Amino acid sequence: MVSADSFRALSPTLARDLRIRIIGAGIAGLACSLACKRAGFRNVKIFEGAPQIAEVGAGIQVAPNQSRILRRLGVLEDLRPHAVALTENSLRRYADNSVLGHAPLMPQAEEKYGAPLWVTHRADLQRVLREGAELEGLEDWVEGDVIIAADGVKSLVRAQIAEMHGTRDRAHATGDAAYRILIPRSKLEHEPELLELLDNSIGYRWMGPGGHIMAYPISNHGLFNMVLLHPDTNNTSESWTTCGSKQQMLDFYKEWNPLIQKLLKYTPPDEVMEWKLMDHDKLPTWVEGNTALIGDSCHPMLPYVAQGAAQGVEDGAVIAAVLSGLESKDKIHDALRLYEEVRKERAERIQASAAENRITLHLPDGPKQRERDEQIRLAAQGGPNPDKWADACWQEFMYGVDATQEALDRLQKIKEGLGRKPLPHAVANL
Repeated sequence: MVSADSFRALSPTLARDLRIRIIGAGIAGLACSLACKRAGFRNVKIFEGAPQIAEVGAGIQVAPNQSRILRRLGVLEDLRPHAVALTENSLRRYADNSVLGHAPLMPQAEEKYGAPLWVTHRADLQRVLREGAELEGLEDWVEGDVIIAADGVKSLVRAQIAEMHGTRDRAHATGDAAYRILIPRSKLEHEPELLELLDNSIGYRWMGPGGHIMAYPISNHGLFNMVLLHPDTNNTSESWTTCGSKQQMLDFYKEWNPLIQKLLKYTPPDEVMEWKLMDHDKLPTWVEGNTALIGDSCHPMLPYVAQGAAQGVEDGAVIAAVLSGLESKDKIHDALRLYEEVRKERAERIQASAAENRITLHLPDGPKQRERDEQIRLAAQGGPNPDKWADACWQEFMYGVDATQEALDRLQKIKEGLGRKPLPHAVANL
């Protein structure tokens, strides 16, 4: 069996000559480039439209299904000094800060899945993935043997592939938007109650009518990261770089507990970032010819189960795995169809779970909310947790699957001529 820890390109000629071109230098594109180079491919280039890679965003979860791959790519230890290993997720009521339940995270997650669960700054993750990447400015026409479109939530390639298959690339407003704020340690030094939040390795999830807040320390406890979900009243854009209104933020959360009020007052007015949350329709396919979509270009994720980056990294690693089995360029399309077989159903299930979780987290006060809260309390005794991110069974699906190894195993079965799941278009010998 070929191991996901050590697979290499089967053909020395293709390792040297296969022109792999990646559009987009976000997390998925950078991970794909690094995975292909680790597999031995030498002609790998990333094309990025931005004049420089901006270190945007804020906190991000590095789940076990992602950290497992980062370890194989040789960058996990580079990220460790900037990360925080959360010991638990504390689920709380918005009004009085009462604790409904605890979802254990570390070290239990690493013991169970063989890889850690951390939180970090998106810029730090992007930085460690960028090491060794060959970046070029985006041109009007990109030519290569394999084109990987990692051009994000506003992907032009996705729209073109959808149109070629007789459908439109559709997105629907969820009705939510999100503020992202970062509070540095220096602002909290004279607030012992708030400093305790920053010093603890705990994720805090406050749930209330029409919204919720997720908060945790990042940057080795130097920053307190907060994501605040709320009704979209401004029809803001689907972007991390849109400035929001601090006053509107304070107005929505004015009935939330005093701890929240204290945290929000330390947010500089010009550092409140707001983005619109959109739900995107599934695509009929992620592959056209020798072009494949990865990351947000094919499965944009809502943030409610914190799997967006992890799923993009899985995509990149699986692309490298299926290409490693090539013996000739005329089988590239077949390899990309195998990538789609391994990844599409899984990523879309997680994508759908995020949309479902939004409803659970934002229930208005009343019977359904009380039932949810009671289920959260009972989850500590082994029952299901209505919050998918904290549910042990759903964590098993998100964190326990090794997509790279699955791709290599299926590839091996194809080469051995064994049975396999049928595809709309047959994948022949790779």
